[in-house]
Amino acid sequence: MAESTQQLRYLSRLSREFPTIASAASEIIRIEAVLRLPKGTEHFMSDLHGENEAFIHILNNASGYIREKIDTVFDGELTAAQRAELATLIYYPEKKLPALKAAQPDLEGWYRETLMRLIRLCRFVSSKHTRAHVRACLPQSCAYVLDELLHAHFEDHDKKLYYETIVDSIIAYRRADPYILRFCELIKRLAVDRLHIVGDIFDRGPRPDLIMERLIEHHDVDIQWGNHDVVWMGAAAGSPVCVLTVLKTTLAYNNTDTVEHGYGVALRELEHFAQEVYGGSDVARWMPHADGRSTATREKLLRVAQMHKAVTVMMLKSEAAVIARNPDFQMAGRDYINRVDFKNGTVDIAGRLYPLLDRDFPTVDPDDPGAFTEAEREVLRDLIRGFRHSKLLQKHVQFLYSAGSVYRVTNGNLLYHGAVPMTEEGDFAKETFEGREYAGRELFDYCDRRAREGYFAPEGSPEREAGQDFLWYLWCGRLSPIYGRSAMTTFERLYIADEATHREVKNPYYSLIDRAGTAEKILREFGLSGEGCHIVNGHVPVRAVEGESPVKGGGRLIVIDGGFCRAYHEKTGIAGYTLVYNSRGLTLRTHQPFESAEKAVNEDGDISSSSEYIYTAPRRLTVADTDEGRRSRGLIEDLKLLLTAYRTGEIRENP
Repeated sequence: MAESTQQLRYLSRLSREFPTIASAASEIIRIEAVLRLPKGTEHFMSDLHGENEAFIHILNNASGYIREKIDTVFDGELTAAQRAELATLIYYPEKKLPALKAAQPDLEGWYRETLMRLIRLCRFVSSKHTRAHVRACLPQSCAYVLDELLHAHFEDHDKKLYYETIVDSIIAYRRADPYILRFCELIKRLAVDRLHIVGDIFDRGPRPDLIMERLIEHHDVDIQWGNHDVVWMGAAAGSPVCVLTVLKTTLAYNNTDTVEHGYGVALRELEHFAQEVYGGSDVARWMPHADGRSTATREKLLRVAQMHKAVTVMMLKSEAAVIARNPDFQMAGRDYINRVDFKNGTVDIAGRLYPLLDRDFPTVDPDDPGAFTEAEREVLRDLIRGFRHSKLLQKHVQFLYSAGSVYRVTNGNLLYHGAVPMTEEGDFAKETFEGREYAGRELFDYCDRRAREGYFAPEGSPEREAGQDFLWYLWCGRLSPIYGRSAMTTFERLYIADEATHREVKNPYYSLIDRAGTAEKILREFGLSGEGCHIVNGHVPVRAVEGESPVKGGGRLIVIDGGFCRAYHEKTGIAGYTLVYNSRGLTLRTHQPFESAEKAVNEDGDISSSSEYIYTAPRRLTVADTDEGRRSRGLIEDLKLLLTAYRTGEIRENP
């Protein structure tokens, strides 16, 4: 019997979806069967930093999973070169297919052979999915034919002619190309069930905008914001300090393609202003970082350096204003533009005077250092308009908000980008905002809420301005869980020779996580416990070249920032980590540098990777062991109550 009126109302609503005893019982049977399937594969990546080609390649090869399946299915049947060629076709079908076709003396025979190979491989990777799930992944235009071929039994002689006729008809009616493309996409779709991006999509690398487009297209993805992401979120919201911070990083890496060509934000006004004001200045310290892929001329790099310096000075002015109106940030003393002695060319840092490496401040009034000139105000207004009116940027940032958060708890794993701020004693560090202390999970939840206010609060409201300031704090604040260091020493590295001032001291979290007890404490704080629970962390590149291990906390915490960005390859000695969580456990994949998509397509090159099991499950994990499984078991209990209500007459069937 239903125990309450409220429960009866719920069961009545449930009966609309399952209006008969037969339909409710069938759903229970279906769910119970699904719960016994192997757990789906999850793929974790972090700190992509705009490296779109390497990201897309690893997405295409599923961290080597697809090549492993090709080797399993075709070992002893195809040569290594043939297997590599098939892998490239699956990774880049639209680019590889024309070249392969052009090389075939018997195109029809090649079509037939290739389609049969793709069918076999697709059947293999779909084996742990229900037929209904596979059908749901099929494009509607050819779903019937694909479904028939995927579930064909070619050994059944009575149907052999039927299936061969389908393949022959596909070729005869010139549909082989579309079907090859669909099979390649389906294989990639079925290889990975869910993608987790543990922060820092933006900055440094050439095209983070292209990464965002692929993420939006992905069938199931979530994002844990990194500090390089939140500052772009603030820029899209119209925060002056975030706009200037984004541009400062963009110009420092000569990455104007993202801003100008990717997002359509014009930099002409900034360039003209910078040439006029800094055309005669020494901008050697503002020259962008070199990247072997760049073809920029010396003249272009000089213009970028001038813009870099102009934006840096405006950023320092804007930072001083944000610090002044936000005492909660505890950043007093970091408003360096107010602490410069322009006459003597020194700056006061924590009571000590340092000589400036650059004393050229043509737009700064020593009597009011934080004031913008009229020309600077006009340039800044133009830049903010560009960021606010970029439809593509707004689309990307709205996706970051809808698919993203400061942290995520999923299938026994805790995901976050930066750190859980801690004290030297190992307690969760407390921070006061708006008159209340926050620490641990409460701090994460508070930061998530404030980050959303910066974009979604009403235009012109105090909450929106304060939220935008908070997005900047998340970028560089001392106890920001997304940043996790004492300070962002941009000013010091540009203006002060003493390298002791350049240090960005890591939060005690980073030394404490080497202890198993710390990871356990953090997991409990976020509601997790047990051997199969882990923390997946990004943000700080693991120096594998120096012997540092990405596995910490007695195996309970995995740092998956292995240096995707080319700027980090020398420091890490590798070119990134990815983590794969399947029914067998957790596998860490270590990747070597990726040259280019063009070389991969033309030479059948793949990223060289190695694998290491981090955690082996005591038994093969099933859907029942996942969050989805727990929700499904709850639905089973509800359906059982509905069956009882039907049988007792509390709810009537509606056949």
